[in-house]
Amino acid sequence: MLRSVDLKDYMQEKPVTISPDASLVEAVDLITKNRVSGLCVIGKDGTLLGILSELDCLRGILDATYSQGSVGQVHEHMTSENINSARISDDIINVATDMLAKGQRRRPVVSETNQLVGQITCRQILAGIRKLGATL
Repeated sequence: MLRSVDLKDYMQEKPVTISPDASLVEAVDLITKNRVSGLCVIGKDGTLLGILSELDCLRGILDATYSQGSVGQVHEHMTSENINSARISDDIINVATDMLAKGQRRRPVVSETNQLVGQITCRQILAGIRKLGATL
């Protein structure tokens, strides 16, 4: 069905990123402005530190609303443990299968030194399949 199974042919090379020290409100603005379902959280050196989903943001805002407190910073709400990432040389079918099994909509793509180099989403995988003229 796919002409290529190389992840690099389908991934987004410059995903929307945010600093762990940014405010959650800034993260919400980036998510809504860029129409994405989450952000890659990176350090100053480009190392992947975590993932922040729109659900993480919603949870943080609702918590702050109920407690009448501050929404805080990205690092307080992001997922930083057990991050499923992919390598640029990974097989897209294997990545898509694993994403589906784990209920994930996106996956960061990192180098051997954990530098963020891209991101693959379900939407990009689907667009790639359709672009190649696959019949569904």
